[in-house]
Amino acid sequence: MAPTPITPRSSLALRRIALFEGLSDQRLDLLAQQCLWHSVEAGKPLLLRAEQQGDVFLLVSGRVRVTTYAANGRQVTFRDSEAGEHFGDIAAIDGGPRSADVVTLLPSVLASLDRAAFLGLLREEPLVAERVMQRLASLVRQLSERVIDLSTLGVQNRLHAELLRLARTAGVAHNQARLEPAPRHAALASQISTNREQVTRELNVLVRSGVLQKDGKALLVADVARLEAMVSQVRGDAG
Repeated sequence: MAPTPITPRSSLALRRIALFEGLSDQRLDLLAQQCLWHSVEAGKPLLLRAEQQGDVFLLVSGRVRVTTYAANGRQVTFRDSEAGEHFGDIAAIDGGPRSADVVTLLPSVLASLDRAAFLGLLREEPLVAERVMQRLASLVRQLSERVIDLSTLGVQNRLHAELLRLARTAGVAHNQARLEPAPRHAALASQISTNREQVTRELNVLVRSGVLQKDGKALLVADVARLEAMVSQVRGDAG
């Protein structure tokens, strides 16, 4: 379900894409001309799992969620992508169908590069190819860790691990991390393969214990070290 293209943009927008850092002005100008540009409202599907479409998407602004749905209708969320990231390269590399759905969370501006142009870029720009390999390796590690968590940890422990990941992503300072806006309970549930009611119960437990604090529309991880210790203990990492 490719979004409707808009007027082509200059290569300046592509400078926001981490994958292209350090490329020459000439290369960026060429890429800008090869791309289709899209402006998409929040809550709109960009890619559908199992569809045969190999374009790579470059997120200039906005935020998207990589997700899918189980046979019983439960949403399973893999990750959120922020401005400057790219997605869709798995299908572009192997020529297979899409492995997940992608939906916009915020109004977003994207550029899409067709499979042939993307593969040509990888052959001609070794630095870009190396970054793609590094990203795919990172995804494999993240998914491996998630499979282990889902297979070995209870709901409570999986929630602790996800909150710790969010805290580290947001940035930890003075043993605290501020998640703003606070993650929705349904979104957390889809991340850890449970239901919203269980997430709500466990979050309330963490608030009562002082690990979390509600702060307006934000959620404050008030004791990151304690949360780390809780996760390390159940994962067997504690010394």
